[in-house]
Amino acid sequence: MLIVICGATATGKSGLAISIAQRLNSEILSADSRQIYRDFNVATATGSSTELALVPHHFVSTSDPNYTVTVAQYQTDAQVVINELHQRNKIPLLVGGTGLYIKSVVRGMKMPRVAANEQLRSQLTNLGQVQCYQILEQVDPQAASKIYANDPRRTIRALEVYYVTGRTISSQQGEYPPSYPILQIGLDCQNLDILAQRIEQRAHQMIELGWEDEVRYLGAKYGWDLPLLKTLGYAQMRQYLDGEISLAAGIDLTTIATRQFAKRQRTWFKAIPGIEWFDSNDPILLDRVWDRVQQFCSDN
Repeated sequence: MLIVICGATATGKSGLAISIAQRLNSEILSADSRQIYRDFNVATATGSSTELALVPHHFVSTSDPNYTVTVAQYQTDAQVVINELHQRNKIPLLVGGTGLYIKSVVRGMKMPRVAANEQLRSQLTNLGQVQCYQILEQVDPQAASKIYANDPRRTIRALEVYYVTGRTISSQQGEYPPSYPILQIGLDCQNLDILAQRIEQRAHQMIELGWEDEVRYLGAKYGWDLPLLKTLGYAQMRQYLDGEISLAAGIDLTTIATRQFAKRQRTWFKAIPGIEWFDSNDPILLDRVWDRVQQFCSDN
């Protein structure tokens, strides 16, 4: 069995997951594409050491920021942990907001194991999106039919896989869902004003938690060209440190960008069938979710 707890940022996934994991005497697999990297804590809302110590966590601060963890690599590693927990008669909890991480495990996505080739990507980018898409239509029309003509990221990835492996990306994709039963629980803050308030409060709390010092440390340790330092929360603080904006503006920009990110997350997860939704503002949320978990366990 596997229990998934997913949803947008600031909906309380981590706290709920810890409570459920404690009751199940189980362990949590983080499905967050940034919390997986060491030293990236404040702007990624990684839990405190006290919170993380309440139940065993996997894939939190485990990878070097200089190494890109692909979805395929995450899937492989997660499957290993899930199998190991099953052997110990534990029900794993897969928790987070990175949709592709969760989908890769729940749907058993088959993905090409091709690492990013920056030199090849640069060459393709220089060709321009129009020409790249025309090439893709010739070498892999099946992939081209599923990719928008103005989507350079997916176009270049498809061509990258083709040129590195000599096989089309469409021939290396598919889905092989796991045989064990899966319960997918989604948390949604139905009152968007409350969600916006939570996001704003989190941005202000980041200052208290050492957001500025963390970004300075990361830039000094890994170099300012590190791709992760261009992501949400880190890019805005970098602007402040460079004197481009005020600290207040950095907080505002982070709040706006996080709200936009949460909107995309909600859209992604709402489109996935099989997720059972719960209101994150429900005063008895834990009881409702726990009842559903118990029912799921007894049925399987």
